[in-house]
Amino acid sequence: MPKLIVRLRNFVGDTVLSVPALHLLQRHGYELELVGKGWAKALLAGEGWSVSVRPKGLKDRVRQLRTLRAQARAQDPGFDRRDNALVLPWAISAALDMRLAGLRAHGYAYEARGWLLRRSHPMPPDVHALRNYWDLACAFLGTDEAPPAAINLRLSPAQHAAAQAALDAHGLASQGFVLVCPFASGTTEFVDKSWPEFPAFVARLRAAGQIPVVCPGPSEVAGAKALYPGALQLPNLDLGAYAALMTHARCVVANDTGPAHMAAGVGAPLISVLGPTKAEVWAPWGPSVQLLQHPSGWPTVDEVLARVG
Repeated sequence: MPKLIVRLRNFVGDTVLSVPALHLLQRHGYELELVGKGWAKALLAGEGWSVSVRPKGLKDRVRQLRTLRAQARAQDPGFDRRDNALVLPWAISAALDMRLAGLRAHGYAYEARGWLLRRSHPMPPDVHALRNYWDLACAFLGTDEAPPAAINLRLSPAQHAAAQAALDAHGLASQGFVLVCPFASGTTEFVDKSWPEFPAFVARLRAAGQIPVVCPGPSEVAGAKALYPGALQLPNLDLGAYAALMTHARCVVANDTGPAHMAAGVGAPLISVLGPTKAEVWAPWGPSVQLLQHPSGWPTVDEVLARVG
């Protein structure tokens, strides 16, 4: 089976949205060697792909790719004679790493980086991010296929067991809680992507007798306790266990954040509360998603509660 080195994007949501493209490459006979952030190992553990953690420094990144290239060449004698890498990020640095490592990479011709790539492809304008990664995979393969209706992120038995252990430790019954994902960093067109009514929403859920659950990461624990005192806190789950936990929730409520894409990726019932985000590019993808967005301003607490039921 021919090897293919794939540089993942640096964000959780983008990595989830690239999963259908990775499935497509695998179906076409490639054995994937992925390079990405440290959390990508847990997120993609159920897929069975090899994931190497990308170092920070340029010399270390190039050294890592050269090592992966040598390993692939030892298993696949034709590796160096064909196009053998795919760059999902749009940054110049991602293409430069591949060029310095001697890899024959495909990627989008973005930020004048085309000369660093074996083959560059025109960036499609204003398409959904999932389609962006899917179209690049199709261009690499020389095929023209429609993207799937659902992401179908696979989870491992160990991830399901970790989620069940978290449920058991807190006496939670499956489908008996609302998983709230309020942590969204950054802005879109200088407007904060975080729904400002999350604290009021969680308080209203609790007052209605529902069980709101939040799963803060290491840097979010203190803020979660301060802003959501009425929510059950399940901190520091790795992303695989977090995704498995989502499949047990009655519904997931999230704004523009990586866990929203995780919920859609595993088919959990998701209420996606969006403000300034361009939904046509960044909305969660899949049949389990209910999108709630106004042309201007944010949805109200009452509107979101009505969707929760």
